[in-house]
Amino acid sequence: MDATDNYGEIREAVARLCARFSGEYWRNLDREMAYPEEFVSELTKAGWLAALIPEEFGGAGLPLSAGAAILEEIHKSGGNAGACHAQMYTMGTLLRHGSQAQKESYLPAIANGSLRLQAFGVTEPGSGTDTGSLRTTARLDGDHYVVNGQKIWTSRAEHSDLMILLARTTPLEEGMKKTHGLSVLLVDMREARDKGLSIRPIRTMMNHATTEVFFDNLKVPAENLVGEEGKGFRYILSGMNAERILIAAECIGDAKWLIGKAVEYAGERRVFGRAIGENQGIQFPIAKAYANMRAAELMVREALRRYEAGENPGAEANMAKMLAADASNEAANVCIQTHGGFGFAEEYDVERKFRETRLYQVAPISTNLILSYLSEHVLGLPKSY
Repeated sequence: MDATDNYGEIREAVARLCARFSGEYWRNLDREMAYPEEFVSELTKAGWLAALIPEEFGGAGLPLSAGAAILEEIHKSGGNAGACHAQMYTMGTLLRHGSQAQKESYLPAIANGSLRLQAFGVTEPGSGTDTGSLRTTARLDGDHYVVNGQKIWTSRAEHSDLMILLARTTPLEEGMKKTHGLSVLLVDMREARDKGLSIRPIRTMMNHATTEVFFDNLKVPAENLVGEEGKGFRYILSGMNAERILIAAECIGDAKWLIGKAVEYAGERRVFGRAIGENQGIQFPIAKAYANMRAAELMVREALRRYEAGENPGAEANMAKMLAADASNEAANVCIQTHGGFGFAEEYDVERKFRETRLYQVAPISTNLILSYLSEHVLGLPKSY
């Protein structure tokens, strides 16, 4: 996206910021499974996490393509935006569907960093991506909702002040569409902790600060309902295209970093009296990974174009996410193969990036579900689930 997105100055500024956080910084965090507090604070202070918040609420009011450029550059620099990227797409639910009072109350504080909106409570252990089957309930009782249930893979819950929560407010009855009766609540986690909200960290193969969250008669003020009751699934869906496009941009950044590292090492490493990069067995896999990254990059650009034109970019957003995740996964494999044994050594950062980018084959939506979506909604094939 570098040549045509006109965000050269933004990219350069983000790259300068990222240069202050070396591979050693990320390795130390990875070793301890620690949150990159300093990095997130610096991004916030520089205003990059408020890029998509309208100017009237203290943000920069930039389009989604600017957010994509910011996140791509973080990954291209060897960092990881997973610690904070949710703010860009969860904020959209509040911006598009929240009341004026909610927006005025929360968005300026999110923009200046005094509040973090990083947690997205949707997935549950028993439902996975079958969102209509979720069991977390929110029962209206006077001036508040009483929430019971649990969520899983709620990343950054321990480091967020606010959570966008999807819960069932109308019991699921026979003949009722599963996605009806779901509502979005804005949960103030500062007040909820130890008052019905508990968080359990989940250790994973990459440092992603993910958790399981439990609700036990948690009271949430009725005024924290976002939009209309029962329409929450549609509100969440409207933000998923943005999420997939932004994640795709991160994958493009990963692929660029990994390809760059492979090229650099192939030129420096000498075996049998010659650089290994002289061998086509080394050259060709890197070149193919580069071609696939560039092709995926074009789909990301097309998804952004349609999104910003106000069109429905559902197919393009899904394809961008799948193709970019495939490209970064291929680049990771090529990079580690190019480095040989050194690719597994922590100090090269290749194995860390290999683990980090592997996530996007599965989340935020798996490749198989994207293929199911394309089969049914684009190709017109029978519904498979």
